[in-house]
Amino acid sequence: MRRLAFPHPLTLLTCCVLLAAALSQLLPAGRYERANDPATGRTVVVAGTYHAVPPTPVGFFQTLIAIPKGLIDAASVIFFVFLVGGAFTVVDHTGALRQAVGALVRRLGGHDLIVIPIVSLLFAAGGALENMQEEIIALVPVLLLLCRRMGFSPLTAVAMSLGSASVGAAFSPINPFQVGIAQKLASLPLMSGAAFRIVFLALALSAWILGTMRHASRNRAIAVVETEPATGEEFDARRMAVLGIVVAAFAVFVVGVMRLGWDFDQMSALFLLMGVLAGLVGGLGIGGTAESFVEGFKSMAFAAILIGFARAVFVVLDQGQIIDTIVHAFVTPLATMPVSLAALGMMLFHTVVHVPVPSVSGQAVLTMPVLVPVSDLLALPRQVTVLAYQFGAGLCELLTPTNGALMAILVAARVPYDEWLKFVLPRYFVLLLLGSVAVLSAIALGLH
Repeated sequence: MRRLAFPHPLTLLTCCVLLAAALSQLLPAGRYERANDPATGRTVVVAGTYHAVPPTPVGFFQTLIAIPKGLIDAASVIFFVFLVGGAFTVVDHTGALRQAVGALVRRLGGHDLIVIPIVSLLFAAGGALENMQEEIIALVPVLLLLCRRMGFSPLTAVAMSLGSASVGAAFSPINPFQVGIAQKLASLPLMSGAAFRIVFLALALSAWILGTMRHASRNRAIAVVETEPATGEEFDARRMAVLGIVVAAFAVFVVGVMRLGWDFDQMSALFLLMGVLAGLVGGLGIGGTAESFVEGFKSMAFAAILIGFARAVFVVLDQGQIIDTIVHAFVTPLATMPVSLAALGMMLFHTVVHVPVPSVSGQAVLTMPVLVPVSDLLALPRQVTVLAYQFGAGLCELLTPTNGALMAILVAARVPYDEWLKFVLPRYFVLLLLGSVAVLSAIALGLH
């Protein structure tokens, strides 16, 4: 009997778009009123203002139109993916990265498992500090090269990058796009409850890193370690200069994102410049650099398209005016539950809502103004409400197909989505259990 194949990622996301359109036909349309919030500078919902609106079901042709609309909405991210892919293909064609990684592997001399916790902690810091997601796409080529030389699978590269960043973001005490916005909306001091979160952050990262190391060691292949290239090319001054350009670009990248508030347009321009300089300094010439960019564009095309398809799901739900309906339907029963059960119910609520609303900051401004009055009514500490949001929405980033960054990174790393789910689901439930313990502990301790 033939085994049923897991749907292709494009098929899966298309089904999600069609399901969203079907829901717009079945669910009643409704909206919350919105207002500008001075604390966050964002438009947020107003609690208690949900009301029915005239239905706007999304028809079949409108659903098809939503796909190019999703591509347009995600244009800045999509072009970032293209330019990153092109730039790193240029760098790869110079030979600089391959030789540098080969030298690193030889220097480690059989102790290369130590790379996993080091790299994982670096990405976890990125997640904790600035909710790193799409930015990881820029590093996929380097991570794949590193893992291949050490005999690790491409899945290991995704686990110690995107996985670690997502765990770091979900348990972070300072992530401005998750806990920062949520605490502002809950009228809590920024960094309040930080010590409590740090304890569970350490536990969560320990569990994730150990799980990643166990998978890497069990699925290890023969490492592909090059001695010297057969062409006789050496790690000469030209290739050292190319490597210097890459390092300098990432230094500027970190400063731009962390200090200057760069968006994807600025990041794209930086990698475009990096690729051009690397190609010229690396001896590819103008024509060779252009050809390398084109090859990189081709390699990243599918990953970029998936981001637009993932965005189309939200476009359909928004046009059908049923996102607020979904939120209202889940929030209403919470007000009648016992305190502990309501807190755990909030985690489940955020997990479910994060599928149609895959932006953590967007989910915060949609749900927190509604949940905070509910938590006050139940005498549930607002800090616990924020924790439930962090763990429910943040951990869902690890597996929801509507997370465009996740799907793009999996495609770029050539890791099938079903293979990723097989790896991540047991670890996801462990982290969800840890989050539940944190929520119940916060209630017991009266965390404020």
